[in-house]
Amino acid sequence: MSADLHHLGAAQRKVVPLTIRLDQSAAPLHTWDRYLDVIRHGILMIDASGRVVICTDPAERLLYNMNIERTGNLSSRQLLRALCAGASQSRQEIFEALRSARDLQTSASFEVAGQDHTLQVEIRSVAGEGWVATLEDVSARKANEARADELARLDPLTGLPNRLLLRERLAGAVARLQRNEEACALLLIDLDRFKPVNDTLGHPIGDALLAKVADRLRSTVRPTDTVARIGGDEFIILQTGIREAADAQALARRIVDLIGRTYMVEGHLLTIGASVGVALAPADGTSADKLLKNADLALYRAKLDGRGTYRFFEPEMDARMQARRRLELDMRQALARREFQLHYQPQMQLDGDRLIGCEALIRWKHPERGMISPLDFIPLAEEIGLIVPIGEWVIRQACRDAMTWPTGMSVAVNVSPAQFKSDRLVETIISALASSGLSAKRLEVEITEGVLLQESQRTLQTLHRLRELGVRVSMDDFGTGYSSLSYLRSFPFDKIKIDRSFVKDLSDKPDGDAIIRAIAGLGKSLGMTTVAEGVETPEQMQRIRDEGCTDVQGYLISRPIPADDLLQFIASYQP
Repeated sequence: MSADLHHLGAAQRKVVPLTIRLDQSAAPLHTWDRYLDVIRHGILMIDASGRVVICTDPAERLLYNMNIERTGNLSSRQLLRALCAGASQSRQEIFEALRSARDLQTSASFEVAGQDHTLQVEIRSVAGEGWVATLEDVSARKANEARADELARLDPLTGLPNRLLLRERLAGAVARLQRNEEACALLLIDLDRFKPVNDTLGHPIGDALLAKVADRLRSTVRPTDTVARIGGDEFIILQTGIREAADAQALARRIVDLIGRTYMVEGHLLTIGASVGVALAPADGTSADKLLKNADLALYRAKLDGRGTYRFFEPEMDARMQARRRLELDMRQALARREFQLHYQPQMQLDGDRLIGCEALIRWKHPERGMISPLDFIPLAEEIGLIVPIGEWVIRQACRDAMTWPTGMSVAVNVSPAQFKSDRLVETIISALASSGLSAKRLEVEITEGVLLQESQRTLQTLHRLRELGVRVSMDDFGTGYSSLSYLRSFPFDKIKIDRSFVKDLSDKPDGDAIIRAIAGLGKSLGMTTVAEGVETPEQMQRIRDEGCTDVQGYLISRPIPADDLLQFIASYQP
């Protein structure tokens, strides 16, 4: 194929009258190149015979930058041969585009890359006359586009690859795995205790901490590995070319140790941790999506196992997660289907051995699985936010049930930290008391230290509002936290519930009596009722009496009873 625009135009050569004529008083034709020289883009004009008749100064400079020097007359054949040498398209593709441009009276364009410059060439056919080529130096634009493309693949805070670049490198690792069986590992990292740093010290400190975490992660890997930030406090390491699982295990161990060391950020000493989930290829998957999913399942297990550790993916994890998803779907429908039930465990006052109230305990009667333990669904309800509507149902149902009991008996309901955050707790209780007709003094709200640990000032305001209504407030599981005594000073609880673990220790540990005695004495001095939970034997009952507790609750008195059977139990109860 001839590389000459003369040949490209031969098939259409015919006489076409000019439609634009120069004014006779205009400048002579040979001076028009001066006007063309001031145009920023380079311009080449090629006549019907394929000869370059005009080459402007900008065009000369641009061609020189591409190492194409004009010495004497420059033919279109020489020009195209030189330009095609640096074009990204083949010479055949360029000529096909030129033919199409000739036939359709449009333009054809292509880019030519030199050592330091990139030239965009646009060639347009002039009917019956020849061709006009426009040359533009697009080096700066291409550099900016490349820089923007690079920035689009980096996390702006840490400078690490982001999810997009990670996906590209992971795709490359998967391709190498399929091509030559080069194994790799994905390590999904989630920071422990990072949120409190953001909440208490502010986002600037949190961002500075993330940058330091990124630096530490960079220092743990090889140049061939990739460290990426994919979310707020989530990172991923793609470890390539591993020989065995021990390679990934060693890296996971280093990460947990290094991230857990103390940081100094703008005068603050900060300590966080890392949970790591590991998926290996090809054992745990041969696609990017499968590896990411299995690393996430392993991370979830690491968090369940106490955080600050690492776990490798195991096939059973997927089965457990599928079961968890099914349980979540069923639980979202359980309220509407009225599958939840309340059972009540009676509480006895030691002075007079009489029943004074019951604690409401939720149960889930699944139509296919039968009775599901609260230990299996309450943590999940708290995690996905369903604990708030479920908790509201418990409060309303407990108030309605308590209205059927003897007048002197109260009902206690457990309230989760999430319910305190919802801003609807007080309004829900007011509504439940009003609709049921139950006196506020017969309702008791039980909270754990987990409630007080979160937004303590706001929580205390809510507790005082409940007190103003006449509702009683008790601290559940007293003694299991590290700051129970300080909470007793911050709010005057009506009741302290001694955790069942201390009652169990009465038989197993020599200091069990002393702990019960201390809590009972503390409650008496503060004017608070003390309830011992988990009383199962007459011996435990007697020792609790001796130590000064006021109330008891446990299997020795009664197991939790369905609401429909409670009145019969109360009527027949004999201490």
